[in-house]
This record gives sequence, structure tokens and C-alpha cells, in this order.
Amino acid sequence: MKYMLLVCGDDTADGSGMAPVEPWVEELGDRNVRLHGHRLVQPAEAVTVRVRGGEVLRTDGPFAETKEYVAGFDILECDTLEEAVEAAAKHPVATIGAMEVRRFWDDEDAEAEIRAVDAELTEALRERDVDRALACYAPSAEVFHLADGHERQGLDTHRKTLQDLFASVTGPVTREVRELRIQVDESIGFAHSVVRLTGTHTDGTPLDETLRVTTGYRDVGLKRLITHEHAVSLKEA
Repeated sequence: MKYMLLVCGDDTADGSGMAPVEPWVEELGDRNVRLHGHRLVQPAEAVTVRVRGGEVLRTDGPFAETKEYVAGFDILECDTLEEAVEAAAKHPVATIGAMEVRRFWDDEDAEAEIRAVDAELTEALRERDVDRALACYAPSAEVFHLADGHERQGLDTHRKTLQDLFASVTGPVTREVRELRIQVDESIGFAHSVVRLTGTHTDGTPLDETLRVTTGYRDVGLKRLITHEHAVSLKEA
């Protein structure tokens, strides 16, 4: 299970004797417990936004004046709440401030979201639907394909590549995904796979191409999209 640690500092506390945080970060990182984290700027640099009656109200500074403030965050992967609490207690800021431990919602399954995008891409190729295929990519996605020995970069070029592919075949393009391995966290994911494309060219010759594909995903709003794709052609054994 994933837990968010909100690192709460205290304006009135003397942090001169606090232990450095780097050993804590390194230890939990080496154990694959700490997935991500970062410091935040001071509350004086915050901007508080409210909307009242359709009007956006912006206030410089934190939501409330208080001696305690959120100084940073860490995302942990722990089997139990007790394990997350134990990790939080070892954070140096816990000796002068506080650590708020909160579990992520259980209904989030980042790996399943990536598999769903991959399945959608398979269906788009089967249906020979360029727009449906490109909807799996972020507008700024970088796509590098070396299938024919010539590098092709960018989403506009990828659109042209798909259009040329569909124009060169009759019937569906079958996309078979093998050896799919996924690594993912809350915002970024990577997939490594071997992809075989098969079909029939308009001249009756078979389309049969195998690619080794590395794909990067990013959480953009309520869904994950492909932001980077690198494919290299392989010869069938």
C-alpha cells in the first residue's frame, strides 16, 4: 500500500541540531520503500486560491497563519500502516515537527491503467483508426521508431507513419504484445515489451514485423498517456 507523508515543520522549533535527511532518504530508497518526495518552498511564497460567486480570489501566503506548515512530502510503499509510521518516526523532522501519515485511496491501480492504454492501442491498430491510436499519446509525446532503419520523431511524424501503414495493408493490423513488464508510480510509468505486428500488404505479401518497445507514461489529469516511445525492429527467430 502507498502512503503519503506530509512533513510538517515548526517555525518556533530550533532545527540547528536536527540530523540530515539524506541518510533517511538513501536508506528507504535502497529498500524500495520511498518512491518519491520533495521539499516545498516556505509558506510565505505560497498562493491561496478561492472561488466565491464565480470570482477567483487569490491571496499571497498560506491558507492559515500557524506555526506548523507543510515543508515537504514523501511517498512510501509499505505493507502496513505500522511500517509507514515506523518510517515516519525515523525522519529527522519528526524530532522538531510532525509527520502526517495518510494512505492512498485503494481504488487506484496505476499498472492496470497502463495495461488499458496498451490494450486500447492494440484495438486502434486492429480497427486501422489513426485518431484512436494517437489518443493514447500526450500531445507533446516524443516517438522514436527505428523500424526501417530511419529515425522518426514526434507525434506529427508518427501520425504520418500510421497513415502510411494503414494505406499499405488490407484488413486489420494485429498487434501482439509479448513480455510486457511495467514499472510505475503515482505519476510516471515505464513499459518494456516485444510487439509483433502482422497483416497483409495490398500486394498480397505478408506484414510481419517485430519491435522491441520502451514506452513512458505520465499521469495527465484523470488518465495516463504515452509521453515517450522508442521502438527498434527485431528479426523473428
